[in-house]
Amino acid sequence: MVSNALAASLGRRNVHYGWVVVASTFLTMLVTAAAMGAPGVLIVPLEKEFGWTTSEISAALALRILLYGLLGPFAAAFMNRFGVRRVILTALALICVGFLASLNMTGLWQLMLLWGVVVGLGTGLTAMVLAATVATRWFNKRRGLVVGLLAASSATGQLVFLPVIAALTTDYGWRTALAFMCAMLAATALVTLALMRDRPADLALPIYGETQVTPAPAQGEGLWSLMMSPLLVLKDAARTGTFWILFATFFVCGCSTNGLVQTHFVTFCSDYGLAAVTAASVLAMMGVFDFFGTIGSGWLSDRFDSRYLLAWYYGLRGLSLLFLPFTDFTFYGLSLFAVFYGLDWIATVPPTVKLTADRFGREKAGLVFGWVFAGHQIGAAFAAYGAGLTRTEFGTYVPAFFAAGALCLIAAVLVLFISRGLRLSSGPATAAAGG
Repeated sequence: MVSNALAASLGRRNVHYGWVVVASTFLTMLVTAAAMGAPGVLIVPLEKEFGWTTSEISAALALRILLYGLLGPFAAAFMNRFGVRRVILTALALICVGFLASLNMTGLWQLMLLWGVVVGLGTGLTAMVLAATVATRWFNKRRGLVVGLLAASSATGQLVFLPVIAALTTDYGWRTALAFMCAMLAATALVTLALMRDRPADLALPIYGETQVTPAPAQGEGLWSLMMSPLLVLKDAARTGTFWILFATFFVCGCSTNGLVQTHFVTFCSDYGLAAVTAASVLAMMGVFDFFGTIGSGWLSDRFDSRYLLAWYYGLRGLSLLFLPFTDFTFYGLSLFAVFYGLDWIATVPPTVKLTADRFGREKAGLVFGWVFAGHQIGAAFAAYGAGLTRTEFGTYVPAFFAAGALCLIAAVLVLFISRGLRLSSGPATAAAGG
């Protein structure tokens, strides 16, 4: 296989194959992030072609975001049972089918089914849980940096693809933009097939930072037991205040990022006369700063108290969202917003993953973070629909952005109440969770 030969070649150069897995995962998350963000560019074209309201389109996007988050804990269980590579390939196929089938849609129910359910399930299988799973399986050292790199792929997806999608939509129509996304998904599937491996033990390698090969856990349990393991882990974690603070603050994170800005920013700018390509370029600018901000956050989370990092991140994000309506949507004002908002768009992920692993242990980290991330996407779905409803009812997004900014300031205070305590003791749910 390609991966075996490449692992042997890299081994002779003292380079761990885990970095190849990180690169393949980065590509997957980059393209699926673009797939998540693409519909936000297409709201106005759909309104013009089909006569649907912003709130109706937003309902489909909110459903997609909700499934994206709720599937996370079970995606971790699927990865434990069927392997990371199979889950990624299934996810890419679902997203591609959803987009291709939507090229001929004519009714709102088809939008709900294809963009809401099918794309929601596909993107949910490659949610941030994938980053947490790869980082904890392949890395002991540099784990925070790896999570930062993979989280930054979301920003890079916007940087690379959203201006292209906006330009294709403007020049050739939204169907051409979706066809382009499907081609990118197919190319990513080929890379995954060639390079992705599930665990270091598959290549007789130790985890990065360790010296002994850690064998894969035995697959003695049935599918039903495996599907129940996320619920058992949730029951265990929900007894702690730390879980609920992480859940609540990540709810706010979702409200203030992909649910609001990624979904509605282009349309918000169009209300003030900015072209879709220009607005998407501002999103790309945010992506540039978030790429470096998130990698920097991973580096910082390996060295400093994650609670204080999160307090800074949420505080700065809240102030930037409150500032946005006062920019007058000029180039200078939007550029200033893009810098401060972009630096910590996804920067909250590395310290949140680290807090989760520290408090709940490596074996349960993926599943517990899956539930924390579900809170993120519930918040995102709430904001995606709520902001669309605000625009439909009041003709403006401004109240939604003010509300998100205020919630961020509350989250900045709330995260400081997380205890300094270490992980919970292992219980029955730990064994069920798998590695």
